[in-house]
Amino acid sequence: MMSAQDDIAAVEQVMARARAAQRAYEADGSQERYDRAAQAAAWAIMEPARNRALAELSVATTGLGNVADKITKNHRKTLGLMRDIAKARTHGVIRDDPATGITEIARPIGVIGAVVPSTNPGATPANNIINALKCGNAIVLSPSPKGVPTCERLLEHIHAEFDKIGLDHDLVQMVPAPGSKAKTQRMLELSDLVVVTGSQDNVRRAYTCGTPAIGVGAGNVTVIVDETADLAAAAARIAASKTFDNATSCSSENAVVVVDAVYDAFVAALAEEGGALVPESAAPGIVERLWPDGHLNREVIAKDAARMIEALDLAPEAPPNTRFVAVETRGIGPDHPLSGEKLSLVLALYRASDFEDASSIVARILSHQGAGHSVGLHSAEDTRARHLAETLPTCRVIVNQPHAFATGGAFNNGMPFSLSMGCGSWGGNSIDDNLHWRHFLQTTKIVREISPQEPTLDEVFAGYWQVAGQ
Repeated sequence: MMSAQDDIAAVEQVMARARAAQRAYEADGSQERYDRAAQAAAWAIMEPARNRALAELSVATTGLGNVADKITKNHRKTLGLMRDIAKARTHGVIRDDPATGITEIARPIGVIGAVVPSTNPGATPANNIINALKCGNAIVLSPSPKGVPTCERLLEHIHAEFDKIGLDHDLVQMVPAPGSKAKTQRMLELSDLVVVTGSQDNVRRAYTCGTPAIGVGAGNVTVIVDETADLAAAAARIAASKTFDNATSCSSENAVVVVDAVYDAFVAALAEEGGALVPESAAPGIVERLWPDGHLNREVIAKDAARMIEALDLAPEAPPNTRFVAVETRGIGPDHPLSGEKLSLVLALYRASDFEDASSIVARILSHQGAGHSVGLHSAEDTRARHLAETLPTCRVIVNQPHAFATGGAFNNGMPFSLSMGCGSWGGNSIDDNLHWRHFLQTTKIVREISPQEPTLDEVFAGYWQVAGQ
């Protein structure tokens, strides 16, 4: 059995090999070389037979999600990322501006350390790997314990693709299994940049490890359905998003706030989409079974609807077409766990008197959990999206879209494809946008002298002097 000292030494060896490989990769770098490496990693997960095998392995070893949706996620998230980076310049001169005299040179960051979750043990590592390689970096992954088999298999596929184009396997590695906090900590310390998706404990450790870090905040998506919404379309979008991969996504709806004028009609529309209503009177029983010992019931987390219904003892009441349940509630805060992230096919359902009240409810939910991440709005009034964006602590307002599909980038919106959403200062993060390729790149600037552009005092202060005097 290896000692703790041997474990740390093994991590240090992995990091040393990654650093040597990265230096050679950069020394022989070109845009074509970086692009080919990214394509190799993308094809490693997108090739249909490997994609299916990875999805099956992921569900079998983590017990989270379902195979069909993981296949879709692996494919579409990677395809979208490859579209996003196709024309991105990440080598050599990327900007040359005669007006400012500045020439900007793309430079790799070095060795990226990436902590990745069990909810997406294939798609999230692939996303990070592709971005790292596109920008001339090496990358070392630290998967969650249950995500180790999928990560190992993914790396095998990537290395097989590397062999076809003459790339060093050491450009993409993982912390030697079995994982541990000590091993991950040493990886964080030896990296040039840390990227963390997963538990907030991991994010906090990354921010305090002494290495520049990008972490993402907690999800707890709340969505408003107002009186102007197309209720059938809203119900269909929410159902599709909520049930995708059994709600493993941090962008999956956890609460829906419906204005009173359309509440009953929306509940009916939700039922048409397989959303079974649990009345407020029965909510305490759901809470008791969903958090039997103060922690989320593992028999419910990211499980298929049938297993979820059985674990929550809802079989007698749930209609045959039930895909998820919507539990009526009014409570918000630590004493009301339904107001938080549930990682399951359970939706909290709130009734609001009007849009203003709905906005207030969402604000209270976000102050409890999920600040900075995103909110959704189903409405025909675009001005209401502006109101939410200007008043709520959120980095994204997703309008009339299936939230889990739209937040991390979709082919019908302009968000970058990503599985990691920055939550700004509200979520304790250093970024407020979707993690994407630009975060894996740094630049050196050549600064030349230009003609002086010094303004007069009058040009700067004339307007101020008119108001305040000199």
